[in-house]
Amino acid sequence: MHRFFKSIALAITLLFVLAACGGGGGNTTTSNTSSNTTSSSTTTSNLKFYVITHGQASDPFWSVVKKGVDQAAKDMGVQVIYEAPPTFDMVAMSHLIDAAVATKPDGLVVSIPDPNALGTSIKAAVAAGVPVISINSGSDAAKSLGVLVHVGQTEYQAGLGGGQKMGAAGVKNALCVNQEVGNAALEQRCQGFKDAMKQAGATVTEIGVDLKNPTQTQQTIEAALQHNTQIDGILTLGPTGATPALKALQDLNETGKIKLATFDLSSDVLQAIKANQMLFAIDQQQYEQGYLPIVLLKLYKTNLNTIANDVLLTGPGFVTSDNVNQVIQLTAQGTR
Repeated sequence: MHRFFKSIALAITLLFVLAACGGGGGNTTTSNTSSNTTSSSTTTSNLKFYVITHGQASDPFWSVVKKGVDQAAKDMGVQVIYEAPPTFDMVAMSHLIDAAVATKPDGLVVSIPDPNALGTSIKAAVAAGVPVISINSGSDAAKSLGVLVHVGQTEYQAGLGGGQKMGAAGVKNALCVNQEVGNAALEQRCQGFKDAMKQAGATVTEIGVDLKNPTQTQQTIEAALQHNTQIDGILTLGPTGATPALKALQDLNETGKIKLATFDLSSDVLQAIKANQMLFAIDQQQYEQGYLPIVLLKLYKTNLNTIANDVLLTGPGFVTSDNVNQVIQLTAQGTR
């Protein structure tokens, strides 16, 4: 957490440095501004960045990322285009990256859920002279792909922290619910969770679900609980798994008896924490993952500034009953 606060302090310092540099706008398709501010070699209002992720802006998690992107585009006075495949599709995502690079943008922001599938496209962007910053997933692979810096959390450590908290709550047999099988970041989360639970003398069973089908996800979780009546804890790897898990526990009359926690936030998650139906949510502060890369790319393009560390940490933090009311208030702004 000390590194996290140092990172945020650094980001705030960068914003003050930019006080002499910009203002503007942002959108899923295109965001721009009419700022006339210039540096020695670049008209900042002409800067054009792409943000390409594996998450759709309609998703409750990624809508907050995009909110950060939009606000940063406005504050920095740059043009930003946000794109994502309609479903979790690495081939489609790599094509989006290639198409963006073909337009010769001033910078590129990408998530890296599958380094093997996306590595060729990201390396091609770097080879073409496009500065690349990664967000959300891919912290362990970013440097080897030529990325300037990764903005996010280290997924294994986040899973480890979740397992430690759940182990401390007395859970002995847990489910790890993976809503995007094949997403390397989610596998790291679950592995960290498993390792921490093993240290606490507990066991973990991992199951895969389909995030596109919440009803089927709920049924899969219910079936797992009925098959193994010893399960006393569930960790979902994202809010799209948390809501079906909540409904499964309600259907089986196990709410509060089987402890539930999740990665990331949604309205359902926050209300469940407030109602003591969920222990905690692991918060990676995705608004910062959308906002900070735009700031960093502008600084790089106008002043050749870089970050010394390979990863600029935005998490993990934890939302619990102690701070959930404050976080709920912030969700009304779309920033949490």
